[in-house]
Amino acid sequence: MKEADNIILGIDPGTTIMGYGVIDASGKNPVMLSMGVVDLRKYKDHYQKLNYIHERVRALIEQYLPDEIAIEAPFFGKNVQSMLKLGRAQGVAIAAALSHSVPIVEYAPRKIKQAITGSGSASKEQVAGMLARTMNIDKLPNYLDATDGLAAAVCHFYQRNVPNKAKSNSWADYVKKNPGKIK
Repeated sequence: MKEADNIILGIDPGTTIMGYGVIDASGKNPVMLSMGVVDLRKYKDHYQKLNYIHERVRALIEQYLPDEIAIEAPFFGKNVQSMLKLGRAQGVAIAAALSHSVPIVEYAPRKIKQAITGSGSASKEQVAGMLARTMNIDKLPNYLDATDGLAAAVCHFYQRNVPNKAKSNSWADYVKKNPGKIK
């Protein structure tokens, strides 16, 4: 079902609700193709949840044929058990992508929020609101995990289009870049 030249699948991993967003990244601005959630609440066994995450991510890859996947990294919280479960969910999603040979890029939650809103400490609601405005989303989803998945994809779109800002402090580099300023 490939409809565009460059598709990015964004994933917000979770063990209760996993969010995803799919964008067409072939133009100057990203265009949302889809966003949604994978609801894992009906599974009581953690391993069943992991299996379902794997199946759903594989199905999303087969449906949208993404060229790249952007995934949110687990944040460092106080609850070690929660972090471990979230890390496993992310790992299973990554394994599904690897099984299809799709390149993966991981972004910290603060980096995604910064890319979307300009503030690394933005709330889920602020991220969703900014995406709604910039991507012309009329109705926000019931679960903001969907917009978090979309935000990962859009963040990757923005990061790919940032020129390489490798800095050099040498005089030789300055002279090379500014020949008209040297007499």
